[in-house]
Amino acid sequence: MTSTRRAAAAAGALFLLTHVTSVPAALLYDSAFGPGGALEPGDAGAVRIAALLEVVLALGVVGTAFVLYPLVRRQHEGIALGYVALRTLEAGVILVGVVTALAVVTMQSGDGTTAVVRDGLIAVHDWTFLVGPGLVCGANTVLLAHLLHRAGAVPRFITVLGLVGGPLIATANAGELLGLHDGISGAGGVLVVPIFAWEVCLAVYLIARGLGADAGRPAVDRPVPVPA
Repeated sequence: MTSTRRAAAAAGALFLLTHVTSVPAALLYDSAFGPGGALEPGDAGAVRIAALLEVVLALGVVGTAFVLYPLVRRQHEGIALGYVALRTLEAGVILVGVVTALAVVTMQSGDGTTAVVRDGLIAVHDWTFLVGPGLVCGANTVLLAHLLHRAGAVPRFITVLGLVGGPLIATANAGELLGLHDGISGAGGVLVVPIFAWEVCLAVYLIARGLGADAGRPAVDRPVPVPA
């Protein structure tokens, strides 16, 4: 197995790691930070576990960028650096949410903690999820999908999922940020499908096949599909 092949497999494994950690963490937070009432003793433990999972998530997010950068930088070094920067920013926002979640646990166990402070910290955590994995992730998805499309490094349908899914998830979260809706739920959950499929399909392909032989060569311009 070549070094390029090993790096691609590592990137795929890190993409899967982000899903394995993010989904359980979100479920644990939802159960602990339910509406109304103080944290129960068991809830504090759940928040700590979720926080640890999110730390691993943040490391996985940064890891995907640093592993992929040497493989795609020849397509366009500026865009590749932008991908690394945005992935690092996403991880940083996630860690801000981790700190606020742990602060809820610490303040909850002390005297004089008010519901207003607790709810405020939980709100900060919720907003970090919207900004980081919501808005920033949508932007870096488009950059990576564009680079892989230029390289012809993965099947076209995978890059199309990224080029469509990134703007969709970013637009949906921007709408929530602007107060146009209360969140992605019900039929709106369909907007999450393309970006979820992009990351899973890309991860599996990188592990099973690696990147195409031309991934490390300068790109030959080819048309990029524009989302409808």
